[in-house]
Order: sequence, then C-alpha cells, then structure tokens
Amino acid sequence: MATPIGGRRRRSRSYAPSKFPVTNLRSSLQVSRYWSEFKRNLRIWTRTKKAYEPRIILDLIRLIKNPIESHRNGVVSVSRYSSCAVVGNSGTLLNSQYGDVIDKHEIVIRLNNAKTQRFENKVGSKTSVSFINSNILHQCARRERCNCHPYGDSVPIVMYICQPIHLLDYTVCKPSHKAPLVITDPRFDVLCARIVKYYSVKKFLEEKRDEGFGDWSKGHEGSLFHYSSGMQAVMLAVGVCERVSVFGFGKSNLTKHHYHTNQKAELKLHDYEAEYRLYHDLENNPRAIPFLPKAFKIPSVKVYH
Repeated sequence: MATPIGGRRRRSRSYAPSKFPVTNLRSSLQVSRYWSEFKRNLRIWTRTKKAYEPRIILDLIRLIKNPIESHRNGVVSVSRYSSCAVVGNSGTLLNSQYGDVIDKHEIVIRLNNAKTQRFENKVGSKTSVSFINSNILHQCARRERCNCHPYGDSVPIVMYICQPIHLLDYTVCKPSHKAPLVITDPRFDVLCARIVKYYSVKKFLEEKRDEGFGDWSKGHEGSLFHYSSGMQAVMLAVGVCERVSVFGFGKSNLTKHHYHTNQKAELKLHDYEAEYRLYHDLENNPRAIPFLPKAFKIPSVKVYH
C-alpha cells in the first residue's frame, strides 16, 4: 500500500496493490498517483468499446490528425494529409528497393517499432507516426520514463488498446512522452473488427461451402480472432489521407515473416489472407468494402508488392 509523500499510510478501498498486476510499473506509488485518471480512462474506453458507429471514420481527422498537428505546429484543420505511406513489416520488403518512394510521402506510418536502420534502401528512413498495439507500450513502460521511441521522441505514437489493463500503461506513460501519445477511439476498433470478420467469413464460405459459420469460429479461435496492427493502420490512413500507399503487406515462402526479425510464422489470431482481400478492394473496388458510410470519401490507394 502506497505511503503519501510527507504523510501517513492510508487505506484505500479502491486500490489493492497485492492483487493488481503492476509488474510494468516501477513502484506502487506511481499506481496510487495515477489511479484516479486510470479509472476515468477505463470508464470512457469501456463505455464506447462495444459501440458500433461506422461514422466514426468520418471523425478520424479530429481524433487523430489534429492532436498530432496541434503539437507539431499549433495548427489544426479539416483537410487530409496529401499522401501517406503505411509501411508493413513483411519479409517481402527484403526483395524491394522502396526506400526513396516511401520517404517522398508527406506522412510515413510505421508499425510496432519496426527497425529502419540497415534497411533504409528497402523501407526508407522517414517516420511521421509510430502505430503500435498496446502490448508494445506495455513492454516500454518497464523502462525509465516509459521510453518507447525507436524513431526519436519527437515522433507521435498512435495506439490501439489490446487489453483494458494497458490503459494503466497509457495513463502513466503519457505525461513522459514529448510527442503525443494518442489512443484510437474504441468505436474505430469495433469498425475495423467488423470489416476484417466480414472478409474472413466471406473467404471461408467461398472456400468451404459445405461447412457452416460455426466451423469458421472454431478455426479462428473464437473471441481471440483479431485484426492485425497493419490493417488498422491502413484504415487509419484511409481516414486521414488523400492518397494512401501500402508497402510490406503480403508474404512469400522465400522470405522471412518480418523483414527485421526471425519470426517464422504468422499469428493465428489474424486472418492475413482476409486482410489482403480488403487491401485489394481498397485499391480496385473500394465501394465493395462493407460498413463504411456513404458520406465517407475513400481515397486513392495503391498497394506495392
């Protein structure tokens, strides 16, 4: 139980450190200090987590782009970025020389702290936004000052929450970040999940007509099925950019799973093939994508293979 600085030990009905998994924090005093804000963030996140509101994609400029630009130059607007490159981590990038093409975009979005050093000619060196899942921040929160800045501490971080407890990492780490640390709106998370599940079920039924939906659920581990970080980063770019270029999404038996690691296999909770179908439609048949409101302008998308 935390002891307030300069005061006596107090009991708290809402804080039981012996029962709370705070191994990622340096002291129970930190938890006590940020506990109220954490509970507030958790209430807000939980309240909207199950809400299905497709029009949330119309609000991504206000929710994501404006906080970043307000910090960067003090200016906010309703306009989109002129061009965005979303750089995935596929090992297929080892067969490419896209570095200069990527760096020419106004905004370059990278995923889950992927390395650029020694790969600049293949993946570029410019990073405008670091897009991560909250498991990444959870690991960074164990470091001094929650250091999670492989691209420099001036690069903003956009993150979606994988587990509610990770909101505690966000609460504690946000004040120590020089650049904005922004959480995606849970309603956007729900929209992305619906889109991926649509493509996954559609692919399953086309390939296995004699099997029912229940078999799809079993094959995708039920509630553990989830979109990839790359998919949500692409949809974020679709919401805030006039032109979107997608790099490093795909696979080949001749390359590693990730260009910068030795990971050998895909994660079972992702249906990458379904996501590739989504990217194909974004590029070639955008109006085939379900759940997007008619008022939403789908930008030009090019997928680099």
